Amino acid sequence: MTPSSRTTFKNPRARHNYQGRPCSIVGVGSYVPSRVLANAELETMVDTSNQWIITRTGIRERRVAAADEATSDLAAHAARRALANAGVAADQVELIITATVTPDMLFPSTSCLVQEKLGAHRAAAFDLEAACSGFIYGLEVGQQFIMSQTYDTVLVIGAEKLTSIVDWTDRNTCVLFGDGAGAAVLQNRPGSHGLLTVCMGADGSKGDVLCVPAGGSRLPASTTSLAERQHYIRMDGRETFKNAVQAMLAAGKEALRRCELDVSQIACVIPHQANQRIIEAVAERLGAQPEQVFLNLDRYGNTSAASVAIALDEAVSSGRIRRGDLVLLLVFGAGFTWAAAVIEW
Repeated sequence: MTPSSRTTFKNPRARHNYQGRPCSIVGVGSYVPSRVLANAELETMVDTSNQWIITRTGIRERRVAAADEATSDLAAHAARRALANAGVAADQVELIITATVTPDMLFPSTSCLVQEKLGAHRAAAFDLEAACSGFIYGLEVGQQFIMSQTYDTVLVIGAEKLTSIVDWTDRNTCVLFGDGAGAAVLQNRPGSHGLLTVCMGADGSKGDVLCVPAGGSRLPASTTSLAERQHYIRMDGRETFKNAVQAMLAAGKEALRRCELDVSQIACVIPHQANQRIIEAVAERLGAQPEQVFLNLDRYGNTSAASVAIALDEAVSSGRIRRGDLVLLLVFGAGFTWAAAVIEW
């Protein structure tokens, strides 16, 4: 595809008489656990089949973290790789934002635990919860600190141990999810537009369509909630599919409109890796060609907030994204939440 250095596009911030500094992703990294859970093994655990899973989701295998491997461990591995790729030392990091729905514990935040594991003792740290949309939400929040010159270096992580909240007796959900983490280092890169625009949205009226009912203040843990298996993921697949396609498509179109871009100018489209049918529907309606769309869904399944972050790292490391390319990220998650981002790499 045509790199952005050879095409004309609009920086949406210009209409606001923008006085801040641009924010770029200067390094990415990812990590997935070593254990592979293939569809064939799932056939021995629940009433399903390899063909059923592939046909309906496109997933062939997913990664499962070890019993002693928590979300903060996955996040720290990915963060170290991102820092190394950026050439940034841990003590340069001034803020850590971790997007996750599977924190190590309710508090302290996973970001605080990651800070200690990295030795990033200068950094402020907090978690962000926007389900599968969390990484892009985190990029938008992080760039505010760079643009305002509050911080020079921000670390944004998407990390999940979803297998810890999967009901392995529910064949409709247990085949979908996996564990992993991805991270990005944000800084100002002189001469680069970086993050051009981020479109975010939410619809809380559909919060019960995809959720974990128990474990919070509304329904604390009890013998009843445990017996009713209310601490695991519950999902209305039909409603999730419909809303995911509509929201990701609308966010993607709006992000491109703001930058006065056509999808043909995008070098790499990275959608949330949740379901191949969702991805194909969004790409077709957006007008993206198959060769523009990056997929790793078949190997990792849905890793929620880590999904786009892992895919972004793999797209960069494989050469699918090069300096100056325009990249479109698309996500949708529980909440419902959704987001799209256009980035000049």
